[in-house]
Amino acid sequence: MDQIANMIIMMKNASLAKRPTTVFPHSKMKQAILECLKKEGYIVGFSKKLRKGFPVLEVELLYVDGKAKITDVDRVSKQSRRTYFGVKDIRPVRNGFGSVILSTPKGIMSGKEAKKEMVGGEALFKIW
Repeated sequence: MDQIANMIIMMKNASLAKRPTTVFPHSKMKQAILECLKKEGYIVGFSKKLRKGFPVLEVELLYVDGKAKITDVDRVSKQSRRTYFGVKDIRPVRNGFGSVILSTPKGIMSGKEAKKEMVGGEALFKIW
């Protein structure tokens, strides 16, 4: 199962259901993605906790005027087909209202940061 796709769909579903938090299993990749999403302003924060002896990530979702900040997500690079963007291929998502999250040699970062750093990488997903 694709753990990143599972994580972003769980966050989207929880935000559409107006839940304040959501929980999923911990991994370093998920934690790096959540740090990027927090920096971009899609979540309030997250914390690592233990549930039944296993580490989990609890994410606090962001709502602006009662509306969820995360309205939809689109997994770009899948296990069956990897998609890579060069610096010139990184475009604005939804006319600048969304973000693309990339896995670059310098770590997980948004498309804006990757353009600033002049680095490309694997496009993980788009979020808006």
